[in-house]
Amino acid sequence: MIRTRALARYGLDVKIGVASTWALAAMASNETGPGGIRTVGAARAETEAFLYPRPVGELYGVGPAQARTLTSFGVHSVGILAALPESTVQRILGGRTGRLIHERARGIDRRAVVPTDLHYSASAQRRFPIDTLDPATVRAALLSLAVELGDRLRNRRQTARAVTLTVTLAGRGQVIRSRRLDGGPSAHIDDLRQVLYDLYADCGFQRARIRAVTARCEQLQDAARTPEQLSLDPQRDDQLRAETAIDALNRRFGAGTVGPAAAYGRAV
Repeated sequence: MIRTRALARYGLDVKIGVASTWALAAMASNETGPGGIRTVGAARAETEAFLYPRPVGELYGVGPAQARTLTSFGVHSVGILAALPESTVQRILGGRTGRLIHERARGIDRRAVVPTDLHYSASAQRRFPIDTLDPATVRAALLSLAVELGDRLRNRRQTARAVTLTVTLAGRGQVIRSRRLDGGPSAHIDDLRQVLYDLYADCGFQRARIRAVTARCEQLQDAARTPEQLSLDPQRDDQLRAETAIDALNRRFGAGTVGPAAAYGRAV
């Protein structure tokens, strides 16, 4: 039904992987048959039969550089990777990454599959009509990204633990910076704005021509499970009250109807 509706409405075919974990389902969707659907059974033997013969570079979460590193140590298949001690993989790829990749090789993915909460990240982009050198124009675009993403997260009742900023330069090169939110998970405009400003400052641009900026909120979680710390800051309390009013107006009159004045006019 999903494939039929996507084809009828958007003219796009959809490939679907069905499995007991996110990672396995994502891998299964990459090799669907004529029916466009690939299912990997939940039984251990079926998981191993699907995973172990594959080249290590096909394992979900393994990037090209990590695949080259693993193959340089003779780890050519997922099965070989799964058979290694976890400590060995951690020495090759690093502590947290090694543990995660080793678990994925064994068919383990600790992320919960919740049908009503499928969003793991949210992203938005601002592309300038012409490559810009003006820092104020870039900051206005970053603010508008914080407004859009914050509104989207609050409507989903989610918060973000981390933010990634991608700056596309005139020559199409990209600079990527990521950071966790210092005050904990948040969906508030001011928190997202500040981390985006900080990430852009970390890039250290002097006279770089900027073509586009993209922000991605990552490690999303249910806002109901996010503790709200008392700020004891009257200015922040005023901003949060204003944000609540802005959300109500945008829900009534359409997204983007109301927002910070600094985000308008410069950002496209």
